[in-house]
Parts: sequence; C-alpha cells; structure tokens
Amino acid sequence: MSIAHEPRTTPIHWLGELIVAPIAAAGDFALFAWATIRWLAIKWPRSSVLWPNLYQIGVLSLPVVMVTGGFIGMVLAIQTYDQLRLMHMESHLGSVINLALVKELGPVLAATMLAGRVGSAIAAELGTMRVTEQIDALEALGADPVQYLVVPRFLGCVLLIPLLTIVADTVGMLCGWLFSTSVLGINSYFYWHHTYAYITLFDVYSGIMKSVFFGAAIALVSCHRGFQAKAGAEGVGTAATQTFVYSFVCILFLDFLAGMLLSQVYIWLYG
Repeated sequence: MSIAHEPRTTPIHWLGELIVAPIAAAGDFALFAWATIRWLAIKWPRSSVLWPNLYQIGVLSLPVVMVTGGFIGMVLAIQTYDQLRLMHMESHLGSVINLALVKELGPVLAATMLAGRVGSAIAAELGTMRVTEQIDALEALGADPVQYLVVPRFLGCVLLIPLLTIVADTVGMLCGWLFSTSVLGINSYFYWHHTYAYITLFDVYSGIMKSVFFGAAIALVSCHRGFQAKAGAEGVGTAATQTFVYSFVCILFLDFLAGMLLSQVYIWLYG
C-alpha cells in the first residue's frame, strides 16, 4: 500500500505564494470596502444600532485621547523650547507646538491610539462572532453581515474620530500653553499671538480632513480582519494584533499621501 506524501514546497511555489497572497488579500479588502460604501449609499443603519457604536467609539475613547493630547503638547514644549532658545526665538514656541499638533501629531497619534483601543476591540468582537458562527448565521438568514455589522462601525469611526482629534488638539494646545507659561516662563501673550499669526484655518482643516480618512481606514481594516479571523482564541488574538499593525501602516501611508496633496492645494490657493 502506497503512502501519500504531501507535495514538497519548492522555491518557485514559495515565491508564487509570496507574490499572489498579498494581491489576493488586497483584492479581497477592496471588495470588502466597496461593499461597505455601497451599503452606506443604499441604506443608513437605524439609530438604535448606530448609537451604541457611537458611544463605544466616541465616549469611551475620550479619556485616552485627552491624556494622549495633553502629553503630546507638553513633550513638544520641552523638546522645542531648547532648540528655539539657542536661536533666541522662545516667543515663537506656541506657533511651533500648535502647528505640529493640528497638522500632524494630533491627527496621527490620536488615530494611532484609537487604532489600538477601537480597532482592536472591533476586530476581537467581529472575530469572536466569526469563530462562533454568528456571522454565518446572519448569512444563512439572508442578511448581509456587512450591512448590519460593518456599516454602523464604519460610520462611528468616520464621524467621531475627527471629533476626537479636535479634542486631542485642544487639550494638547492647552497643556502645552500651561507648561510653557508656568514651567518654561514663556509670555502668554506672545504664545498665543504667534499661534494666531502663523496658523491658518487651512492648517486646522487639513488635520481634520486627515482624521476622516484615518477613521475610515481603521474601521475597514478592523472589520475586515475580524471577518477573516481564524478559528480559536489564537485566531481572534491574531486578528486584533494585525488590526493595529495594518491600521498604523495605513495611517502613515495616508498621512504621506494627504501631506503631498494638501501641500499642492495650499500652493494653489495661497501661492
């Protein structure tokens, strides 16, 4: 009696999987994102379904976002003050801190924290539903899981992560101001005077616009990873871990693209 052996993996097979697997994953993610956008255009979720997600994503994230924003503002004050002091430009500290907050660090770091808190929680929740076959049950009943499970979470992230970013920016600016004036001895008038002089509404809108795309990326990545979770507790944990890693990479990539695009828009508008 012959014994069946598993085919040996050759370098060509390994190279093929290395090339094909990311392409297949990207295609699956694109179809998942398209299904989400399509359902969002067809029918919005009921308020009874949407409000719990808004509470989980928004209200429960406030402490993390406020603490993050506060420490960002104070750390920026510490690091920037020494450099400006060498050039005798300490009075410009407010403009440097607040510009960095509203354009880059506020949106990026707030989104990163929310990817860890919100994204991982969504992936773990949906991954558990996949493992326990609750998603399969919805499909068996003729319901689309994307409509009932993904769209409310997507809306929650897109609507509330920009608001949470504004909170992080505001707290960071206030903490940076308090630290600069009380510890570093910066004059409060010059702190805010240079802030108003060098920061435009375009800078503020740029950071908020970035956070909208960050929220969409976090929602889509976390829901997709949850839907693709493998069986068992290890599979759910892996989905949660992958969510944070992939979301962080997407945040950096989108920040790079948005930075290039918005810089060209600024040149076009203001010359």
